[in-house]
Amino acid sequence: MESFLTPVFWAALGQIVLIDILLGGDNAVVIALASRKLPLPQRRKAIVWGTAGAIGLRVVLIFFALTLLKLPFLKIVGALLLLWIGVKLMQPEDDEGAHGDVRSPDRLWAAVKTVIIADFVMSLDNVIAISGAAQNAGSDHSMVLVVFGLVLSVPIIVWGSQLVITLMTRFPIIITLGAMLLGWIAGGLVVTDPATESWVQQQPWAKQATALAGAVGAAIVWGAGHWQRRRNTMTAHGS
Repeated sequence: MESFLTPVFWAALGQIVLIDILLGGDNAVVIALASRKLPLPQRRKAIVWGTAGAIGLRVVLIFFALTLLKLPFLKIVGALLLLWIGVKLMQPEDDEGAHGDVRSPDRLWAAVKTVIIADFVMSLDNVIAISGAAQNAGSDHSMVLVVFGLVLSVPIIVWGSQLVITLMTRFPIIITLGAMLLGWIAGGLVVTDPATESWVQQQPWAKQATALAGAVGAAIVWGAGHWQRRRNTMTAHGS
């Protein structure tokens, strides 16, 4: 018990909470995008369950972080998933006719699954920072530190998600920017994957690789999202 009262323990806890707050912005955007089309009561459930699932998955990832990050092509697969999610989330609520026969519980859990999948991909790098802060405490309670720090971040992510949804209602452009953010993250994942990293480092633009890849990823989501939106509109008018 005394080990929980040492300055080292509280310093490590503070670092973990700060890391998770800084990295929680992405989560808040994804949760807000995925749950924005749900009725208010179900939207709250999607935020709570999506956050809980995302935090729980991140704790599990801590155990396998170093091994996972060494697997070639894992980040590339994750990047493709993020691009797909970004394009999907850009689509407006004009699908009501297509999805009108989908029961509310199904839509709720679809939103929760979207949140958890996106968070899994975005957490691949984040867990390294969190586990590193815990290990630097030099105690036998590193996992307790991680779990405690992540649990403390839950209300911050939940509040942030609700704030983003409010802003999306007033400023719809945020939906497009949020989807493009997923594309930006996807681009960064591609150039840091073990399968591509050594080749990227040999290029003259290696120092700008993450920014360049992020810009390409964001552009892909924007372009594909608008193309899919036009296609859905033409299909709807044609029928």
